Amino acid sequence: MRLLTHLRHVDLAVPDYDKQLDFYSGVWGLTKVSEDSGISFLAAEGSPEQYVVRLRKAAEKRLDLVSYGAASAADVDTLAEQLLAGGVQLISQPGKVDTPGGGYGFRFFDVDGRTLEVSADVEVRQHRRIEEKESIPVKLSHVVLNSPDLNKTREWYETHLGFRLSDTLTSPHIGEAMHFMRISNQHHSMAIAKGPHTALHHISFEMRGIDEYMRGSGRVIRAGFTKLWGPGRHTAGDNTFTYFLDPHGNTVEYTTELELLDEDTWHPHVYDFSQPDVADQWGTANPMNEMVAKESFNDVDRGVFVPPPV
Repeated sequence: MRLLTHLRHVDLAVPDYDKQLDFYSGVWGLTKVSEDSGISFLAAEGSPEQYVVRLRKAAEKRLDLVSYGAASAADVDTLAEQLLAGGVQLISQPGKVDTPGGGYGFRFFDVDGRTLEVSADVEVRQHRRIEEKESIPVKLSHVVLNSPDLNKTREWYETHLGFRLSDTLTSPHIGEAMHFMRISNQHHSMAIAKGPHTALHHISFEMRGIDEYMRGSGRVIRAGFTKLWGPGRHTAGDNTFTYFLDPHGNTVEYTTELELLDEDTWHPHVYDFSQPDVADQWGTANPMNEMVAKESFNDVDRGVFVPPPV
């Protein structure tokens, strides 16, 4: 039985907090909903989530946590019991969540030592329909995580959290390179990428449509931030992509039109990523090269098996 419903938020810790906050609440188009001594919560205007990114000022850059929703407090309790029975290390017991919107949840480590949070009964944020030509994120789309052992991580998420495989990317040089994983009919809310170390690969934000996605991409380019790759359209997931570096070297993506699947009839594909039309159907993106791949590996995550202080 699948107990997770959707991706809620991704939480980052960074030394240059002010520069990072300016980026996300400025050119990237998120809305700062609250801030308290070196910690801020940023919402997407089109999303019912209280926030989609949390930023924390810290001595070392790290991924603090990835948060998922559950349908009810009972489901949160069931998941905690299942994880304990499966030998997963819990960081906290289910209880009151002390972040904007409250709720009921708990935290635990995944197989690579990332902190995950699952919560239910979080208050819905007043959100709105994004208008035509309004090039700000509608919602958080998905998160991609680097893992040194792709299949061990995939199996852990399937076994303990009910994720299912949608598609796989391979290449003649490195074999399996990425698994796209889902918890709903959305092609992926998470993907696992083969990397030299555990780290965040990228965070992706859904735009209203192609025009808004292009306008947003252009705004970030004009503001002088590093464009890694795009604009283009992937084959796996059939979604558009433009990847940028945030001020701390995390990769962030604008996307739109991510595929919705018929889960009863879907069979995972294996795509050869070295084929240009697999990486980009349109042929408009710069080639995927070693520089792009290396930036996506990110820095070694200092937060492995260390829960964030808040």
